[in-house]
Amino acid sequence: QVQLVESGGGLVQAGGSLRLSCAASGRTFAAYTVAWFRQGPGKERDFVAYITRSGKRTYASDSVQGRFTISRDNAKNTVYLQMNSLKPEDTAVYYCAASAGTWGTDLDRYQSWGQGTQVTVSS
Repeated sequence: QVQLVESGGGLVQAGGSLRLSCAASGRTFAAYTVAWFRQGPGKERDFVAYITRSGKRTYASDSVQGRFTISRDNAKNTVYLQMNSLKPEDTAVYYCAASAGTWGTDLDRYQSWGQGTQVTVSS
């Protein structure tokens, strides 16, 4: 499995931007589909976006489509989540996750998880 560490979270005003990073250990990072999930206070962990191994295919949930962009740099073993036009309802702990299998939105598809990074959006 690959080890993942998220960073870049923080406190931002509504309408602002943040970029989250997910740094991975291991030489086979390019073999993994990577996704971002989030869990708001008292809520279940929900899918945000995924990116395939080569980075050619991405998909984002309806709630963030057009505002969040997922990308990756396999040379740096890092996946990014650029978050623009943030809203208070985006407040959550954001997790990155890696799958050695095919891509998808299901939590169970992902075997490796980071510890999460807190994003708080004030109104």
